[in-house]
Amino acid sequence: MTDRRRRIAPPRFRARTRIRTRQITPRTHWLLLCVFVVTLSTALLLQGYTHHMFGITSDDETGPRGRNDAVPTQVSDGGPVIADAAGSPHTARPKTRTIALTFDDGPDPTWTPRILDVLRRNHVHATFFVVGTEVVDHPELVRRIVADGHQIGIHTFTHPDLSRLAPWQRSLELRESQLAVAGAAGVTTALLRPPYSSGNDALTNADWTVLKQADAAGYVTVLSTQDAEDWQRPGTNRILANATPHGRAGQILLMHDSGGDRAQTVAALNTLIPRLKTQGYRFATVGAAVGMAGPVQPAGLGDRLQGMALIGLLQGGDWVVRLLGWLMYAAGALSVLRAAVVLAAAHRHRRQRTGRRGRAWGPAVTERVSVIVPAYNESAGIEAAVRSLLASDHPVEIIVVDDGSTDGTADLVESLRLPRVRVIRQPNAGKPAALNTGLAAATCDLVVMVDGDTVFEPDAVRMIVQPFADLRVGAVSGNAKVVNRGGLLGRWQHIEYVVGFNLDRRLFDLAECMPTVPGAVGAFRRRALLALGGVSDVTLAEDTDLTMALCRAGWRVVYEERAVAWTEAPASLNALWRQRYRWCYGTLQAMWKHRGALAQRGAAGKLGRRGLGYLLLFQVLLPLLAPVVDVFAVYGLLFLDPLRITALWLAFLLLQLLMGLYAFRLDGERPGPLWSLPLQQFVYRQLMYLVVIQSVFTAVSGSRLRWQRMERYGSLRAPAGGQTPAPEPVPHESVQQPTSYEARPPVQTGAVHGFTPGERHSRQ
Repeated sequence: MTDRRRRIAPPRFRARTRIRTRQITPRTHWLLLCVFVVTLSTALLLQGYTHHMFGITSDDETGPRGRNDAVPTQVSDGGPVIADAAGSPHTARPKTRTIALTFDDGPDPTWTPRILDVLRRNHVHATFFVVGTEVVDHPELVRRIVADGHQIGIHTFTHPDLSRLAPWQRSLELRESQLAVAGAAGVTTALLRPPYSSGNDALTNADWTVLKQADAAGYVTVLSTQDAEDWQRPGTNRILANATPHGRAGQILLMHDSGGDRAQTVAALNTLIPRLKTQGYRFATVGAAVGMAGPVQPAGLGDRLQGMALIGLLQGGDWVVRLLGWLMYAAGALSVLRAAVVLAAAHRHRRQRTGRRGRAWGPAVTERVSVIVPAYNESAGIEAAVRSLLASDHPVEIIVVDDGSTDGTADLVESLRLPRVRVIRQPNAGKPAALNTGLAAATCDLVVMVDGDTVFEPDAVRMIVQPFADLRVGAVSGNAKVVNRGGLLGRWQHIEYVVGFNLDRRLFDLAECMPTVPGAVGAFRRRALLALGGVSDVTLAEDTDLTMALCRAGWRVVYEERAVAWTEAPASLNALWRQRYRWCYGTLQAMWKHRGALAQRGAAGKLGRRGLGYLLLFQVLLPLLAPVVDVFAVYGLLFLDPLRITALWLAFLLLQLLMGLYAFRLDGERPGPLWSLPLQQFVYRQLMYLVVIQSVFTAVSGSRLRWQRMERYGSLRAPAGGQTPAPEPVPHESVQQPTSYEARPPVQTGAVHGFTPGERHSRQ
């Protein structure tokens, strides 16, 4: 919506218009973002639980066992297969001279196929107690186990000590592992072997509680009578000795097909099976060895579908974690590279300008300058702005263009009766139209454009026009500083202006691809602007659009850090959101409008391939990934190495601090506000990348964004004797009517920022 329509429309029509604007503003993307973040968080939580909370460790790593007085005698003295634990427990033993080979902890992509090959060559069937996470990673091996005629048993999902888990966790472990088997091989099994279990005589009261809960869930517990102790890797001969039965009694032999190097297990099997067969032993699955009827059955359609979904979700989670890991590395590398490049460019820029001050840009520029001040409801600060311009040590004419103000802005300026100040009134038509009106009325070839809430230092006009001694220069960006620095929000914006905006300005200056001369303090050649047709109103970031057009026309745009102006920054999160939303959306419009520069040569090509590329990478794409990075950081703290994640965050914060210290030194600022950098990461940064997301969705959806209005606080005063204007914040009750003209430092990617507080939207 234009300023003109907002002004001339009657109140009732304005209300209806605002409602209609709110209705077409896209809201679905916030729902989609929430769904995406919740889905990603859920997938990462599940992936973290299944892969990092527990894991396969040696069978002797659970510590000492507890009391066993609650274990029934018929169980502790009975057979290794235990049924009806929750009711009238009974046990079963393998048949005489029958060996039930069992393998725990698999399937493993290296050792399980080799063990299956040995069993196939010897025509032997065994029972594999599989871990759910391994099933998810290697479902094809589970299918091969079933296809070869072997039995499947459950060994939980993540291999925890079930006796140390809450009942709901035990149920989750059993249910997930059963679903994984159903999804991988299309079968379900009633056989369970708890991790870290051994023989009946080792059962404790806690273990008995687990067995009763498992029985209630439909499982039969399978322990062992003989342990090959291959998990210790004692050597092939020792494994053979441990695995060889003594006497005629049947045995359930415990071995492993995963959890480490199982070469000794494979070698021992190649010898053990033929040897025991010659001694009259036969081999069978657990079910066949104890006469159990059908412990493995085809899975129902529901279980199979749920199992396939679980496998797909966890495999997708693995892929997402790997992708996020690579993105984290890439983002970190890019951030470090950007910091190094920006700091090196700032140092070089400083050396160049320091050396140039002796010889300047050429002959001193002393000609008079036209200063254009577009004003819409600027009564809170217009007097300070105009008086600061009159105090300039350079000859100026001041043109105040009142763009249909309703708060008496024009009357106030006229009542001051200041020399060299003209007031032009026009119906409300928007800032670009006001600037074009002032441009038409200007009598000088050099013009300075100033926002109505900005106060200039006495030497700012003189400093900002000196680069025009170089005839290639078409525009100059000044150095906008925040005056209302009180409170955390003020400090954060002050840091952003000094660290992000000003460091990036120096980089863009050296690379000759300055994207934005800020509306608060910028100078232009009048003839260059007239050749472009004046200031365009097709984007909400008229200063970025204008600067990019000048670059594409072959003009050089430079940065003069000594031209200092003071401007008000938003004093509330709501006002900050509105301002940055407009900046970011306007910058996206300007980038799209000037995308043709990517394929051009010369100055336009530098803007396209350097400036637009930089903005797209660091001010759009990286902020869009910021929520994902934050979610993954929380994932790392919960499931990975919290010390490592914390160390990386501190290292990143240190890098930001070093950038901040150097930028503050370049700008002659005290480094005190930098103490708030850590806090900035938890509020300000999130707000800024949410602005980018909102802006991108608004642009993609094709919705039009109306002007976002910023409050003026009247905190600026004209400098006396060349001193910095002292901030004098007014109470909230006395805040003047808002205005739509805002001071914009460098590139209007306002909310578009990446990972460091200073690198956000380089609104150069």
